[in-house]
Amino acid sequence: MASLYQSMITVIEQSITPLAGRLGQQKYIIAIRDGFTAALPFMIIGSFMLVFIYPPFSADTTVGFARLWLDFSQTYREQLMLPFHLSMGVMTFFISVGIGSSLGRQLNLEPVMAGLLAFMAFIIVAAPYADKHISTEYLSGQGIFTAIITSIYSTHVYAALKQFKITIRLPKEVPTGVARSFEILIPVLVIIATLHPLNLFIEAKTGMIIPEAIMHLLAPLVSASDSLPAILLSVLLCQIFWFSGIHGSLIVTGIMNPFWMANLAENQAALAAGATLPHIYLQGFWDHYLLIGGVGSTLPLVFLLLRSKVAHLRTIGKMGIVPSFFNINEPILFGAPIIMNPMFFIPFIFVPMVNAVLAYGATKLGWLAQVVSLTPWTTPAPIGASWATNWTFSPLVMCVICMGVSCLFYLPFLRAYERSLLKTIKENDPNLSPRAETVTSVS
Repeated sequence: MASLYQSMITVIEQSITPLAGRLGQQKYIIAIRDGFTAALPFMIIGSFMLVFIYPPFSADTTVGFARLWLDFSQTYREQLMLPFHLSMGVMTFFISVGIGSSLGRQLNLEPVMAGLLAFMAFIIVAAPYADKHISTEYLSGQGIFTAIITSIYSTHVYAALKQFKITIRLPKEVPTGVARSFEILIPVLVIIATLHPLNLFIEAKTGMIIPEAIMHLLAPLVSASDSLPAILLSVLLCQIFWFSGIHGSLIVTGIMNPFWMANLAENQAALAAGATLPHIYLQGFWDHYLLIGGVGSTLPLVFLLLRSKVAHLRTIGKMGIVPSFFNINEPILFGAPIIMNPMFFIPFIFVPMVNAVLAYGATKLGWLAQVVSLTPWTTPAPIGASWATNWTFSPLVMCVICMGVSCLFYLPFLRAYERSLLKTIKENDPNLSPRAETVTSVS
């Protein structure tokens, strides 16, 4: 057992930790993550409006409050949809600005100008103008990958031109804001002179503008991202990174966010059209079934810690109970500890994967409602799961089932860990009672 554990630690330290560290510091992953983080408040509000516009009641309900809500939403649907169209409907605006400004900051550029340049680079290829109207087809989830690519391209153009001093420089007496405006003139011209002709060329050759062509090329990858193997792989990587002491959630969500947002836009469009929802694996699925109480689904473990035979673990449980309700479990991860603790390796890795299989299978069988709304990741799991699925009841049941499975899975490993701690404590102090309140942590 000791040799197996030592081999596992060696693999983690020599292979997994360096790889995760490099991924976590990769400037493009950081920029994409920051871009989605910047857009998150607007998308959450937009998603909330969609849930309000399509209340979770049957169309032929006769219940007073439900009937009033339905009639109101149907009468004023066009007006109520405006906040949705100007948030979720143009999410790529916020994402492109966020990515551009974050990458610009890393490349020592003016973040505001880099963000605005990224926005212009995206809009010039994704919003064709015809008949005095701008097309909005690719301003929502369908344009996310285009926003990422054009934001990275435009920021690097800006950085390259500045590096080679191909810019307009004004005297030092000119106000800083004016000087920055002139500094960005040549990057703007280069972006227009490269992306617009390229867009026209691709459209002439394929009949598709750039975002349409990108989505066509990525269609198999987007489809694969919604499969059970994709869920299990992303969860496995996240858990292994975390067990190594590296914030695996940031790495995995940074990679998965573009797929989740594209799929969420399709689910919302299907909801508005009254059609079957096409996608299962979205951020709400990740947050509220796989990370109940935080990474590793540790909320049930916190309840077990509160009744632990070891005073140290009971103290950690008391410290972690409130944060865990809001999916913040660093006190548990580093206090118990779980990180690099061989006693918890198996449940920490496999509990979220088992819950993923259960939730995915239930959704496939039609027992579990699908996600149509973006919720804050700190929303307690049962509430967040119901909110994300338009306030349906089945996610509440699934959360309870997942918590029960987590509890059963963690329990034997916690008991074994307690026995090892108590044995060590007794060896150090034979006169100490096994249930003494002065028990302290043993590393």
